[in-house]
Amino acid sequence: MTRAFLRPDDVRDLVAEQFGADRRPAALDRLTGGSKKGVYRLRLDDATSVILYVWATAENYWPPSPAVEDDPFTDASGAGLFAVNHAALTAAGVRVPRLLMLDRDGRHLGADLALVEDAGATTLEALMERDPAAADRPLSALGDALRRMHTTLGPSYGRLADLSGGRDRPRPAEDVVTDRALAHLAAVATRDARMGRAHDRVAAHVRRLRAEVAPRRRYGLVHGELGPDHVLVTPEGEPVLIDFEGLTYFDVEWEHAWLRMRFEDAYPALRPVDLDPHRLELYRYAQVLSLIEGPLRIAGTDFPGRDWMLELAEWNIAKALAVL
Repeated sequence: MTRAFLRPDDVRDLVAEQFGADRRPAALDRLTGGSKKGVYRLRLDDATSVILYVWATAENYWPPSPAVEDDPFTDASGAGLFAVNHAALTAAGVRVPRLLMLDRDGRHLGADLALVEDAGATTLEALMERDPAAADRPLSALGDALRRMHTTLGPSYGRLADLSGGRDRPRPAEDVVTDRALAHLAAVATRDARMGRAHDRVAAHVRRLRAEVAPRRRYGLVHGELGPDHVLVTPEGEPVLIDFEGLTYFDVEWEHAWLRMRFEDAYPALRPVDLDPHRLELYRYAQVLSLIEGPLRIAGTDFPGRDWMLELAEWNIAKALAVL
């Protein structure tokens, strides 16, 4: 499959409508990292820039994925989720790119799209690698933002857009994670011989972890897959959260299992809230299985980062088998 991405001429009318007939697109650069939507830096002829998000089939590399009942994390993408989650994070006092325009009617480009503030090209991940001392301030501010999110409580777990009708979910969140982990295991067992041979032992380990988790019904706002590559840092050192379409009310241990993995030695700088260690370990192992299933699935497409995805799957296969 050959994908045709947007060019400056494609957004000329959009620029004229949003910024005035005397403004022109000077460049349109598709940014790396966008696998479910197109993310473009739109540079205008007055040396300003904005970020363009495009939710279109041609921009989405992901094939269908295993889904279980009440799973709020599968296929979390779309302009509707973006709009609701943007408003929720703003209300919680969390810095996100300012929303300039949202089009859900396909008036431009025949797809849903949004224009947002260009908060810069420096990610927290790059800053941590290049200048760890300079990362101290945004890490601390990110920890503050996370505590605001994780203490913003909801009546049930699930995507914010799905909870507007007041629906409660009788199944415990830990059962959703367990079923999700077992579905991912079943999928990878058919793609990797080592996981196929270890299927029963891995499944038994997942169930043992689930058995250790005590009942609880308390759900905070979680990003879903927050790594330092999903945080931009402004020239003033302010952290800005991006890629938040997976925002959901859920157990905060889900977030912290991911944060521990992605931030590694810098994780304590986030000053996390109190966590249930048994719930945390179940969620950590479930995410390991997810990071085998997802990369192997997208590696079977035309995604340009195929080799990196295969390396990520290999790394997590080793982690999944090491505990047996």
